[in-house]
Amino acid sequence: MKFSLFLHVERYDDQTPIAQQLDEMTELVQIAERGGFEAAWVGEHHGMGFTIAPNPFVNLAYLAAKTSTIRLGTGTVIAPFWHPIKLAGEAGLVDALSGGRLDLGIARGAYMFEYERLFPGLDAMEAGARMRAMVPLLQNLFRGDAAADTAYWQFPATTPQPRPVQTPWPPMWIAARDPHSHDFAVGSGCNVQVTPLASGDAEVTSLMERFNAACAAHPELPRPQIMLLMHTFVGADEAEVDQACRDLQAFYCHFMKWVKKERPITGGLMEPLRPEDLAAFPQYAPEKLRETLVIGQADEVVARLKAYEAQGYDQYSFWIDNCMSFETKKRTLERFIAQVVPAFQ
Repeated sequence: MKFSLFLHVERYDDQTPIAQQLDEMTELVQIAERGGFEAAWVGEHHGMGFTIAPNPFVNLAYLAAKTSTIRLGTGTVIAPFWHPIKLAGEAGLVDALSGGRLDLGIARGAYMFEYERLFPGLDAMEAGARMRAMVPLLQNLFRGDAAADTAYWQFPATTPQPRPVQTPWPPMWIAARDPHSHDFAVGSGCNVQVTPLASGDAEVTSLMERFNAACAAHPELPRPQIMLLMHTFVGADEAEVDQACRDLQAFYCHFMKWVKKERPITGGLMEPLRPEDLAAFPQYAPEKLRETLVIGQADEVVARLKAYEAQGYDQYSFWIDNCMSFETKKRTLERFIAQVVPAFQ
């Protein structure tokens, strides 16, 4: 099982210069590269200090100049916000700039906050339909001289420039949860990204079962890869682990408040959470997250990841957005590399 890093710039107030936070993100990716990680993933989000990445290709192009071996992935682009020609062209450019290191992750999006601002009237079902229509168009565009006459896009024969270095195109990944999305991804020749969020190992197993069912339904196609994304923390002792659980409680409560739009937002920043906001989500209580996320000392983390490897996961992505300070993120990532990764080499 290979390892990757999933990250954004997290901003909960305006006290730290954004340039400093971008430098910190770059340093985390460089640490992951030195530690032998397969890839670094950056997603797409708009108007949200909680996860800053208005165009992941810009982040990845910058990181391409600061790294040399680690693969660079969009984790993920939000398909409804893109035109296929523009998406194919940006992907081709970053693949060329990085020397063929791009992985192209695609999703329908998760936040109604973003739909309301970039695509008024869009709902999750329509967003999913647009994503499924986008994938074959991208593949045709990467082949060259592709035209489209679909419900969503119409254009004459076009070859995006530049074309990707990788042939026939960069590895494509679909963020999948329900059985239909797994089946679509596998049937389209795409790899699969999954995250149980904070639902625990039963959901990890269920996601693999959905993936295996999709592979069984397409025996004519090579088995794609599947990546598991989870919040991870390796502590030196139980005191550090306990604090990490409290920090991740704050992260998940922020996440839910953004999803539900339940706290005032000014300047792209959500008002600080109150004790009653934390109490409103008992599923994210620190003692619950200690069980459902990959949090613990090194031996505990190794044991959890060995179980995921045994299930067949090809890549485990260390999700490092977590409400913690940069120094804490750096410390736990370095500890993961020193004390966990060797068990898989």
